[in-house]
Amino acid sequence: MEVSKSDWKIYREKIGEWQEDYMDRLCQEYINLLKRKDKHPSEKFWELEERIYKDKKTPGVSLELRKGNLYWDIAKLIHDKVITFDDLEIFSDDLKEAVKFMSLSNE
Repeated sequence: MEVSKSDWKIYREKIGEWQEDYMDRLCQEYINLLKRKDKHPSEKFWELEERIYKDKKTPGVSLELRKGNLYWDIAKLIHDKVITFDDLEIFSDDLKEAVKFMSLSNE
């Protein structure tokens, strides 16, 4: 299915905001991890390093913007809880249906 120009434009405008919000949540999780009193500093360090290594590969942090990947990328963003279906309210019905279908088939 072809991505509409309006959906592509909205996506390019929103993706940075979505990623910033997601990375803010990640930073809060990292802070909470570092504040834990039940682990040694070395344990916290290595746990944080592992989390950052894993998290930086997610679409909520790093994403190559390609029009052909739009539906799959949005489905991944929803799967990873970067965004919700409510965030798609401003997009076309075609996009919402395609993403919903991909999200269900991806589970």
